[in-house]
Amino acid sequence: MKCELAYTRRGQGEPLVLLHGIGHRRAAFDPVIDELAQDYDVIAVDLPGLGDSPALPAGTGYSAENVVSVLAENFERWGVDRPHVAGNSLGGLISIALAQHGQVRSATGLSPAGYFRPWSLLQATLTLLPLKLGSYLPKPVLRLAASVAIGRFLIGFVLYRHPGRYSAERVYGDALAMRSGKGFWRYFLRCVPLGFTSPAAFRGSAKVPITIAWGDHDLILHQSQAKLAAKRMRGAEFVTLKDCGHVPMGDSPEQVVAAIRHTTARATAA
Repeated sequence: MKCELAYTRRGQGEPLVLLHGIGHRRAAFDPVIDELAQDYDVIAVDLPGLGDSPALPAGTGYSAENVVSVLAENFERWGVDRPHVAGNSLGGLISIALAQHGQVRSATGLSPAGYFRPWSLLQATLTLLPLKLGSYLPKPVLRLAASVAIGRFLIGFVLYRHPGRYSAERVYGDALAMRSGKGFWRYFLRCVPLGFTSPAAFRGSAKVPITIAWGDHDLILHQSQAKLAAKRMRGAEFVTLKDCGHVPMGDSPEQVVAAIRHTTARATAA
């Protein structure tokens, strides 16, 4: 299916694709992209229907298989074969699905979605929906909120351990991305509660090196979900990202880069 994704490409070396979370955009990886570009051909992507990427074609469901298929087509368009992949939240689950479908050499999931129990799904819903609904506030209100420290904290504290590290322009841009993402509700209603309804996306033996890294202060997807992930995904390695929230790239770029490099090194050694 034709769906040309928006992306930023930088660096040289083995290809590494970066996938953001639901309602976010490829700029989520800005805190780590320059460091990663020293060792990799980094491609930060906007997922279908989010950021600057178009929605999936009409009538196409937002399933793991369809998103994986679109990404595989874009890999070919970009001239990369079985890249490494790292993803956060929804992007983490898609990264693991790509690995289990044989489309990548390694996968690093940063607080990946899909490992829900009923209480954790309720927790994710109650923390994520206010962000989405708040993004519909008038743009002048969003800009004003992003311009003051308390506003940036209120907008970002459920995502980041250290929301104060983000600039007013960055926080405002993220709010607009949350607001305008055409695929948000489709992902949320179809993919997030059901874990994509795809066993290959989150269970079985890891077919390539997989690392699942979880922030110890994640307020959306609690770190305890890593235990369920360990039961479902045999052979994956698990890492705790200390003093990190749900979107750890800005909280601790060093730990995120280290987790990705460790995973890709395992693939090279194999």
